[in-house]
Amino acid sequence: MRDLFFVAFLGAFFLLGFRRPFLLIAVYAYIDIVSPQRLSYFLLNSIPISFIAFVAAVGAWLLVDDKKDCRFSARQVLLLILLAWCGYTTATADFPINAATKWGWVWKAMIFAVFLPITLRTRLRIEALALFMVLCASTIIINGGMKTALSGGGYGVLNLMVDNNSGLYEGSIISCVAISLIPLILWLAQHGTIFPPDWRVKTFAYALCFACLLMPIGTEARTGLVCIAILAGMMLIRSKRRFIYGPLMAVAALAAIPFLPASFTQRMSTIENHQGDESASTRLAVWKWTLDYVKEHPGGGGFDNYLQNSFTYMMQERVTDAAGSRMERRIITDKGRAYHSAYFEMLGEQGYFGFLIWALIHLICFIRTEAIRRLYRHSQKPEEAWIAPFALALQQGHVIYMIGSLFVGIAYQPFIFMMLSLQIGLDTYLARRRKLSAWQPLFPPSSSDKAQGSMA
Repeated sequence: MRDLFFVAFLGAFFLLGFRRPFLLIAVYAYIDIVSPQRLSYFLLNSIPISFIAFVAAVGAWLLVDDKKDCRFSARQVLLLILLAWCGYTTATADFPINAATKWGWVWKAMIFAVFLPITLRTRLRIEALALFMVLCASTIIINGGMKTALSGGGYGVLNLMVDNNSGLYEGSIISCVAISLIPLILWLAQHGTIFPPDWRVKTFAYALCFACLLMPIGTEARTGLVCIAILAGMMLIRSKRRFIYGPLMAVAALAAIPFLPASFTQRMSTIENHQGDESASTRLAVWKWTLDYVKEHPGGGGFDNYLQNSFTYMMQERVTDAAGSRMERRIITDKGRAYHSAYFEMLGEQGYFGFLIWALIHLICFIRTEAIRRLYRHSQKPEEAWIAPFALALQQGHVIYMIGSLFVGIAYQPFIFMMLSLQIGLDTYLARRRKLSAWQPLFPPSSSDKAQGSMA
């Protein structure tokens, strides 16, 4: 029955795409984020629906979409260079079979990120993509939030609809993504036009934000707790009443501690001392191995080259027995451990060159969204009131994701490529508007300008 529902749902979307081609892009986003083929028992598993949606979306754009004044940004060129480099490292990979498997989905995510900004020609399309990203991720977040509220969750215990915890169904990844979506959810609740902000939309948005905050608790992902702290800090910086809201947030956090599962507070306490936690100690050992590896192989080792790592490290742990409580050291030997960091994942797999291009793409996106925010923050045109808050929401979500990715190997996740595409699409869309209307930013006169005017 579940398979029939998914087939009917996707079939209806594909049919609607013949009348509204942009919906085919939304279908591809849905498939990339939710992965319905993983929720299906048989039917969708036997069909390459992701590739079909990709071909349909690109084909519809080529055949019927308006291509007037399509812009290709420098960031899209950099994405193509990174794609070509990843293809080269895959061809020369240390583990060719494993690299080819990962390349099978990475290239589609990167190509789609290059293609997507070209289609974002209107505010409606930009908002529609943002809305689809939120709603698609919410299918996982709401499920996890409800289970957390009812059962408390647990590390490796919270079932997010599938048994295979990869992609957005992995605890640390969905925790990072959920927190990074909160600024976008709040923007949609304030400035959205597809679902005009009324009490129903705002109630759903605030409830969804609460579910997002529950994800790090349900998954017991320390990455999520770090992301929440970053989000709170960024929101306080932008708040005009930070000295009121800051203490209130601190009190609320302290008041929530007694209601948190004991396993959650115990796991979060290991953030202070990585030597007392095997998982954290292993990550540091893998990162050290990666730095040594790229010194000898500056071009990287291709996808999944971490499989060759091997290391030994010392771990401290507290032991309590009849003799009392004491710290003991034990030697840990491990091998074939994943990077657990997008930065070291990119560095180890793509070398210095690939890491530089990847970092440059993210840095330029951050700079451009900040430039857009500054350019439009004082605009007095009602139709431009959404732009600066949207740029800020994208920027905050991007920062949260990138800080969270310090501790999770999510350098190639389709979700972040879609977020980058949103930023690029917003930039090129506004550039077209300024060119067509010879727009100039409307800034309120400064005090010096007023003084000069009064003197004249």
